[in-house]
Amino acid sequence: MTDRVRTVLSGLDGIRSEIEDLYKDLHRHPELGLREHRTAKKASQALQACGYEVTEGIGGTGVIAVLAYGDGDGDGQTVMARADMDALPVREQTGLPYASTVTVTSPDGNEQPVMHACGHDVHVACLIGCARLMALAKGAWRGTFVALFQPSEENGDGADAMIDDGLTAKAPRPDVVLAQHVLPYPAGYVGTRSGPFLSAADNLRITVHGRGGHGSMPQAAVDPVVMAAMIVVRLQTIVSRELAATTPAVVTVSSIHSGSGANVIPDSAVIQLNVRTYDGATRNQVLQAIERIVKAECDASRSPKAPEIERTASFPPTVNDEAPTRRVAEAFAAHFGDDAHTIDLQTASEDMSAIPGAFGAPFTYWGIGGIDPDLYAQAAKNGTIAKDLPVNHSPTFAPVIQPTLDTGVRAMTVAALAWLGK
Repeated sequence: MTDRVRTVLSGLDGIRSEIEDLYKDLHRHPELGLREHRTAKKASQALQACGYEVTEGIGGTGVIAVLAYGDGDGDGQTVMARADMDALPVREQTGLPYASTVTVTSPDGNEQPVMHACGHDVHVACLIGCARLMALAKGAWRGTFVALFQPSEENGDGADAMIDDGLTAKAPRPDVVLAQHVLPYPAGYVGTRSGPFLSAADNLRITVHGRGGHGSMPQAAVDPVVMAAMIVVRLQTIVSRELAATTPAVVTVSSIHSGSGANVIPDSAVIQLNVRTYDGATRNQVLQAIERIVKAECDASRSPKAPEIERTASFPPTVNDEAPTRRVAEAFAAHFGDDAHTIDLQTASEDMSAIPGAFGAPFTYWGIGGIDPDLYAQAAKNGTIAKDLPVNHSPTFAPVIQPTLDTGVRAMTVAALAWLGK
């Protein structure tokens, strides 16, 4: 550990309890994408109080906070550190004393539970902790530190919303952009990976058309339920039969809706699916295969109308730049020792890479663990990690507070200081 890192991190003991309380507060009060008004205000107030120049309301609820220090006015390099703020429409089942009981009204008028089921509350708390440490020890570094709090990552539109609202004119251009995500690894773990890390994601809604009729007279109808069923089965062959075994991809059908009565053949069926890939060629191949299969099955079923295939959401792949990833990996190895690892490919997806893309800046994105280390070790011993440990988006997902928060604060601080020299 360098003297610079030791000096900045020396303030962690003094703010640890406040960061833990902040995390519990954020977890108890989750907000859905583009509604993160309370969360954004918490971040804004915390960083204004320690000397940051704060701009609120970028892309709706996005926040940037800038702190410059050096011989001149912020001379040296500029580091941007990003955290996402939004929660998910999930009913919490963790049983924690600070569990969310929040509900909101959905666009269709129904009650919708809300939970931080993906760990974005961890990200916000850790970035605020890092930003506070940087402010407490300004004399130990030189340059410009930018903390960015992004809305609506889960919907895939938060980064673009900030960019469309003039982010690149409102924040200094970074020399590097940093981000992290809590994942179902043991708490204390940090993992970096150069090149492809998170997958691209495409959500599709497919509507197939039949001809309705009486359930007792199927010969007079064209059944879209059977059509949809055949499509679902055939889609499973894309990864297993059209891609090489060494090419990672996922095609998941998550929803089928059709009909309203037991004796009525409906007019249409709607299929929703999610596609995960890691490079442009595979992405195009899978999407083209889906279109081919859907159209062919509709033709085979005598569909009276062409199917409708809509892409409802897309996330770019997260492909870490080699040079900054290597620098962060070396800094983590020096600081975390055996807890620093090379992380596996992840099938989750992110829109964060749009932000460095807008600035023309390199970036690196890493993972930290959030599972109780003893529970993880026992599950690993039993070979039941996938069965016994909750993953992101589960109603029982809740990272242990420590050492998760300490690790996240330290990781972001150590990474930033790899650029912010003295």
